Amino acid sequence: MNTASLSGIQSSTPVLREADGIDALLRDIRARRSEFRAQRHVSSDIVERFKTIGVYRSLLAKTFGGDEDSPAAFCRLVERISEADGACGWVASFGVSATYLAALPMPTLRELYAGGPDIVFGGGIYPLQPARRVDGGFIVNGRWKFASGCMGAMMVSAGILVDNDQTGGLPRVAVLPADKVRIEENWDVIGLEGTGSHDVVIEDAFVPEQWTFVRGSRASHSSPIGRYPAMALAAQVLAVVGLGVARDALRSVTELSGTLASITGAPGMGQRAYVQLEIAKAEARLRSARSFFYEQTDAVWETALAGDAVSVEDAALLRLAASHAARVGADVSRAAFALAGTAAIYQDNALARALSDSLVVAQHAFLAEGTLQSAGQVLLGQSPASGFP
Repeated sequence: MNTASLSGIQSSTPVLREADGIDALLRDIRARRSEFRAQRHVSSDIVERFKTIGVYRSLLAKTFGGDEDSPAAFCRLVERISEADGACGWVASFGVSATYLAALPMPTLRELYAGGPDIVFGGGIYPLQPARRVDGGFIVNGRWKFASGCMGAMMVSAGILVDNDQTGGLPRVAVLPADKVRIEENWDVIGLEGTGSHDVVIEDAFVPEQWTFVRGSRASHSSPIGRYPAMALAAQVLAVVGLGVARDALRSVTELSGTLASITGAPGMGQRAYVQLEIAKAEARLRSARSFFYEQTDAVWETALAGDAVSVEDAALLRLAASHAARVGADVSRAAFALAGTAAIYQDNALARALSDSLVVAQHAFLAEGTLQSAGQVLLGQSPASGFP
């Protein structure tokens, strides 16, 4: 597969890590979030600026021009973007794709990143669609849902089923240039509207076998990021969107508390005892969930840096911390929404947006109730379902 055409649209701007560059982007995102919501995708100029701050190279191995940041550093970046807008944070989280694309063969990876490290990846995996094996690869047809970020993607994924494929129950994923897929703009949801998670349709596309990989399998390179559990990290980067949204919800309540007066003549919002009590509880819950999340993330990263294998138990704790963070994010956003009373019920209110966005995060299959059960199985010394952790 020739990806030479990609090099012409990749950013040549060096990564900007200074606060002013990121702060300016976040101010712009916050001012334009109604735009993303209305058009149902993040605007292309924002995706280009994500390249500038290193979203797509952050977790990429240095051998391909990446920064090879720690998982915690990337998660904090996504969390910070999510404070400005949950949908933008969700789209930025797909910078994590570099870690599971790492399962592609090394020659394919060299070709993929030949034009630079800033590959914007999107697409869907489920439902897995049958693919026909032919000489040298597969003929792919089908429709895939929840292709978050597909409107700005350069490369797109599709989960495929192949007869007699020895994947250990994990999905095989085909990788194609974005111009080989058709996007059906049917993303019509109650939250995270701006992620552009439309359906993608592929018709009779040939995908060479070397442009497929088994998601969750080992990386082809030996960098530390390749030893960090890829499936756990894929869940983590989504969970922190909920944490960022919840932080913004608490900020919104704090701002309202000094200005919102009761229409009934009751004490102002910030003077009410129940508001003071609930805001303290919410703050403690959010900080506690973040502490568990980043403590476990750092512990597993230290294991990867040391060159040691990550235990199933430690990987399961990553999944548990991620699912817990998503739930706490939704709970805190819901509490903030309730504290604001009728002021929060309007469509363009920040707390209404935080409520719906945080609930959608917690609904994701990677963070759903079943992941808690699977983590519990591991903690009890039992074998979880295939693909977990």
